[in-house]
Amino acid sequence: MKRIINILTEIRPEFDFSTAVDFVEAGMLDSFDVVNLVTALDNEYGISIDGMDILPANFSSVSKIAALLQKNGAKL
Repeated sequence: MKRIINILTEIRPEFDFSTAVDFVEAGMLDSFDVVNLVTALDNEYGISIDGMDILPANFSSVSKIAALLQKNGAKL
């Protein structure tokens, strides 16, 4: 989880991603940030997130991102 928070913080350092709010709904991540996040996660975990999985709901919290990573083959 810490690796995910670190990546999120690199993309948007002005926010505290350790909180349990909906990142997209709260305005912490926009669509451009999600694209950057997908690229960073793909590189960090050596996976390729399926395009069908790139939905706002999958990026709303650290736990949702972790579940998405596992679904796409990442070892957390």
